[in-house]
Amino acid sequence: MAPSRKSPPAPVRARRHQVVRGAEQITLLASPVRQDLVDTLEALGGEADVAAVATQLGRPADGLYYHFDLLAKAGLLQRVDTDGARRYRIGQGRGAPLKLDYGSDAESREAVGRVVDKLLQAARRDFHAALDEPGTVKEGPERELWAGRNKGWVHARDLAEANRLLTRLQQLLQGPRRVGRDRLVSLSFVLAPLPAAAGRRTSRAKERAR
Repeated sequence: MAPSRKSPPAPVRARRHQVVRGAEQITLLASPVRQDLVDTLEALGGEADVAAVATQLGRPADGLYYHFDLLAKAGLLQRVDTDGARRYRIGQGRGAPLKLDYGSDAESREAVGRVVDKLLQAARRDFHAALDEPGTVKEGPERELWAGRNKGWVHARDLAEANRLLTRLQQLLQGPRRVGRDRLVSLSFVLAPLPAAAGRRTSRAKERAR
Protein backbone atom coordinates (compact mmCIF):
# COMPACT_ATOMS: atom_id res chain seq x y z
CA MET A 1 0.00 0.00 0.00
CA ALA A 2 1.33 3.40 -0.91
CA PRO A 3 2.03 5.68 2.02
CA SER A 4 -0.76 8.11 2.77
CA ARG A 5 -0.26 11.70 1.86
CA LYS A 6 -1.85 14.77 3.28
CA SER A 7 -4.36 16.31 0.94
CA PRO A 8 -3.30 19.73 -0.32
CA PRO A 9 -5.27 22.62 1.12
CA ALA A 10 -8.31 23.63 -0.88
CA PRO A 11 -7.62 26.63 -3.08
CA VAL A 12 -8.94 29.92 -1.81
CA ARG A 13 -11.26 31.51 -4.32
CA ALA A 14 -10.63 35.08 -5.34
CA ARG A 15 -13.24 37.44 -3.97
CA ARG A 16 -14.64 40.54 -5.52
CA HIS A 17 -14.01 43.80 -3.71
CA GLN A 18 -15.99 46.91 -2.94
CA VAL A 19 -13.93 49.92 -3.97
CA VAL A 20 -13.64 52.78 -1.48
CA ARG A 21 -13.61 55.97 -3.56
CA GLY A 22 -13.25 59.66 -2.82
CA ALA A 23 -11.49 61.50 -0.02
CA GLU A 24 -14.55 61.48 2.25
CA GLN A 25 -14.96 57.69 2.22
CA ILE A 26 -11.23 56.98 2.30
CA THR A 27 -10.65 59.32 5.26
CA LEU A 28 -13.03 57.24 7.37
CA LEU A 29 -10.46 54.43 7.23
CA ALA A 30 -7.66 56.68 8.50
CA SER A 31 -8.88 55.89 12.02
CA PRO A 32 -6.96 53.07 13.77
CA VAL A 33 -10.17 52.00 15.52
CA ARG A 34 -12.10 51.74 12.25
CA GLN A 35 -9.23 49.93 10.54
CA ASP A 36 -9.21 47.40 13.38
CA LEU A 37 -12.98 47.11 13.18
CA VAL A 38 -12.99 46.36 9.44
CA ASP A 39 -10.03 43.96 9.71
CA THR A 40 -11.70 42.10 12.57
CA LEU A 41 -14.99 41.82 10.69
CA GLU A 42 -13.05 40.34 7.78
CA ALA A 43 -11.29 37.87 10.11
CA LEU A 44 -14.69 36.83 11.49
CA GLY A 45 -15.90 35.92 8.01
CA GLY A 46 -17.09 39.32 6.83
CA GLU A 47 -20.11 39.51 9.12
CA ALA A 48 -20.52 39.63 12.91
CA ASP A 49 -22.38 41.35 15.70
CA VAL A 50 -20.87 44.26 17.58
CA ALA A 51 -20.28 42.19 20.71
CA ALA A 52 -18.18 39.63 18.82
CA VAL A 53 -16.00 42.35 17.29
CA ALA A 54 -15.63 44.06 20.67
CA THR A 55 -14.49 40.79 22.25
CA GLN A 56 -11.83 40.28 19.58
CA LEU A 57 -10.57 43.85 19.97
CA GLY A 58 -10.68 43.82 23.76
CA ARG A 59 -12.82 46.96 23.73
CA PRO A 60 -16.23 47.75 25.24
CA ALA A 61 -19.00 47.39 22.66
CA ASP A 62 -20.50 50.77 23.62
CA GLY A 63 -17.41 52.51 22.28
CA LEU A 64 -17.74 50.88 18.85
CA TYR A 65 -21.32 51.72 17.89
CA TYR A 66 -20.33 55.21 16.74
CA HIS A 67 -17.69 53.81 14.37
CA PHE A 68 -20.02 51.11 13.04
CA ASP A 69 -22.66 53.74 12.31
CA LEU A 70 -20.21 56.03 10.50
CA LEU A 71 -19.02 53.22 8.25
CA ALA A 72 -22.58 52.07 7.59
CA LYS A 73 -23.77 55.57 6.65
CA ALA A 74 -20.87 55.82 4.19
CA GLY A 75 -21.85 52.51 2.59
CA LEU A 76 -18.71 50.66 3.71
CA LEU A 77 -20.70 48.39 6.03
CA GLN A 78 -24.31 47.32 6.02
CA ARG A 79 -26.47 46.54 9.01
CA VAL A 80 -27.96 43.07 8.82
CA ASP A 81 -31.51 42.66 10.05
CA THR A 82 -31.66 40.33 13.04
CA ASP A 83 -34.05 39.82 15.91
CA GLY A 84 -31.33 40.28 18.49
CA ALA A 85 -27.90 41.90 18.53
CA ARG A 86 -26.81 44.58 16.07
CA ARG A 87 -25.01 42.79 13.27
CA TYR A 88 -22.94 44.23 10.43
CA ARG A 89 -21.48 42.99 7.15
CA ILE A 90 -18.55 44.41 5.18
CA GLY A 91 -19.57 46.13 1.96
CA GLN A 92 -22.98 46.11 0.34
CA GLY A 93 -25.21 43.37 -1.05
CA ARG A 94 -23.77 39.99 -0.14
CA GLY A 95 -20.69 41.65 1.26
CA ALA A 96 -17.18 42.11 -0.10
CA PRO A 97 -13.77 43.15 1.26
CA LEU A 98 -12.92 46.82 0.92
CA LYS A 99 -10.28 48.03 -1.53
CA LEU A 100 -8.90 51.57 -1.69
CA ASP A 101 -9.04 53.51 -4.94
CA TYR A 102 -5.81 55.52 -4.89
CA GLY A 103 -7.52 58.22 -6.94
CA SER A 104 -6.30 60.80 -9.40
CA ASP A 105 -6.96 63.94 -7.36
CA ALA A 106 -4.66 65.29 -4.68
CA GLU A 107 -7.28 65.15 -1.92
CA SER A 108 -7.90 61.43 -2.44
CA ARG A 109 -4.18 60.67 -2.60
CA GLU A 110 -3.62 62.52 0.67
CA ALA A 111 -6.42 60.52 2.28
CA VAL A 112 -4.89 57.25 1.05
CA GLY A 113 -1.55 58.35 2.52
CA ARG A 114 -3.17 58.90 5.92
CA VAL A 115 -4.77 55.44 5.81
CA VAL A 116 -1.42 53.82 4.99
CA ASP A 117 0.30 55.79 7.78
CA LYS A 118 -2.13 54.30 10.30
CA LEU A 119 -1.80 50.86 8.72
CA LEU A 120 1.98 50.95 9.18
CA GLN A 121 1.58 52.14 12.77
CA ALA A 122 -0.63 49.12 13.44
CA ALA A 123 1.94 46.83 11.79
CA ARG A 124 4.66 48.21 14.06
CA ARG A 125 2.46 47.72 17.11
CA ASP A 126 1.62 44.13 16.11
CA PHE A 127 5.27 43.30 15.42
CA HIS A 128 6.60 44.60 18.74
CA ALA A 129 3.82 42.87 20.69
CA ALA A 130 4.58 39.54 19.01
CA LEU A 131 8.34 40.03 19.38
CA ASP A 132 7.93 40.29 23.16
CA GLU A 133 5.65 37.23 23.33
CA PRO A 134 7.67 34.11 24.32
CA GLY A 135 5.38 31.74 22.42
CA THR A 136 5.73 33.46 19.05
CA VAL A 137 7.20 31.17 16.36
CA LYS A 138 10.13 33.08 14.86
CA GLU A 139 11.82 30.37 12.79
CA GLY A 140 10.91 27.37 10.63
CA PRO A 141 8.26 26.56 8.02
CA GLU A 142 5.40 27.78 10.26
CA ARG A 143 7.10 31.00 11.25
CA GLU A 144 4.56 33.67 12.19
CA LEU A 145 6.71 36.74 12.77
CA TRP A 146 8.68 38.21 9.89
CA ALA A 147 9.68 41.67 8.75
CA GLY A 148 12.05 42.80 6.05
CA ARG A 149 12.73 45.22 3.24
CA ASN A 150 14.06 44.46 -0.22
CA LYS A 151 14.97 46.71 -3.10
CA GLY A 152 15.85 45.62 -6.61
CA TRP A 153 15.24 45.75 -10.35
CA VAL A 154 12.33 43.79 -11.79
CA HIS A 155 11.07 42.87 -15.22
CA ALA A 156 7.38 43.41 -16.04
CA ARG A 157 6.90 39.64 -15.62
CA ASP A 158 8.51 39.79 -12.17
CA LEU A 159 6.18 42.60 -11.13
CA ALA A 160 3.14 40.66 -12.35
CA GLU A 161 4.28 37.61 -10.36
CA ALA A 162 4.86 39.73 -7.24
CA ASN A 163 1.30 41.03 -7.52
CA ARG A 164 -0.06 37.50 -7.89
CA LEU A 165 1.85 36.35 -4.81
CA LEU A 166 0.65 39.31 -2.73
CA THR A 167 -2.92 38.64 -3.85
CA ARG A 168 -2.52 34.99 -2.87
CA LEU A 169 -1.26 35.99 0.57
CA GLN A 170 -4.35 38.13 1.07
CA GLN A 171 -6.58 35.27 -0.07
CA LEU A 172 -4.99 32.91 2.46
CA LEU A 173 -6.17 35.19 5.26
CA GLN A 174 -9.75 35.45 3.99
CA GLY A 175 -12.45 33.27 5.46
CA PRO A 176 -13.91 32.59 8.90
CA ARG A 177 -12.32 30.74 11.78
CA ARG A 178 -12.90 26.99 11.81
CA VAL A 179 -11.38 23.76 13.16
CA GLY A 180 -7.68 23.71 12.36
CA ARG A 181 -7.81 27.33 11.20
CA ASP A 182 -7.55 29.08 14.52
CA ARG A 183 -4.33 31.11 14.53
CA LEU A 184 -4.99 34.83 14.12
CA VAL A 185 -2.26 36.77 12.29
CA SER A 186 -1.95 40.16 10.61
CA LEU A 187 -0.28 40.88 7.28
CA SER A 188 0.85 44.33 6.17
CA PHE A 189 2.89 45.20 3.10
CA VAL A 190 3.99 48.09 0.90
CA LEU A 191 5.15 47.74 -2.70
CA ALA A 192 6.38 51.00 -4.20
CA PRO A 193 8.39 52.05 -7.26
CA LEU A 194 11.57 54.01 -6.62
CA PRO A 195 13.03 56.76 -8.80
CA ALA A 196 16.14 55.71 -10.69
CA ALA A 197 19.36 57.27 -9.39
CA ALA A 198 20.53 60.31 -11.35
CA GLY A 199 23.81 58.62 -12.22
CA ARG A 200 21.98 55.60 -13.58
CA ARG A 201 19.74 57.75 -15.79
CA THR A 202 22.76 59.71 -17.08
CA SER A 203 24.60 56.48 -17.90
CA ARG A 204 21.64 55.16 -19.87
CA ALA A 205 21.31 58.43 -21.76
CA LYS A 206 24.98 58.27 -22.76
CA GLU A 207 24.57 54.69 -23.94
CA ARG A 208 21.64 55.69 -26.14
CA ALA A 209 23.61 58.64 -27.55
CA ARG A 210 26.47 56.44 -28.76
